Amino acid sequence: MSVKHIAAALFTFTVLAGCLDNDLERGVAGAAAGAVISDATGGSATTGAIIGGAAGVFCDDVNICN
Repeated sequence: MSVKHIAAALFTFTVLAGCLDNDLERGVAGAAAGAVISDATGGSATTGAIIGGAAGVFCDDVNICN
């Protein structure tokens, strides 16, 4: 997967994360996005899911996705 595809996927998931209503929905979307992006770049899908899920849950707390 090229860097352009990864950047486009990350941008898309970030924009969509703002459309979700609660922390659980954002966490699940973040975990899915993190796993896909991490696996596509040769990393651990589990680690990507953990980081993505945490980012999804806490993004509204730091005023990124409200």
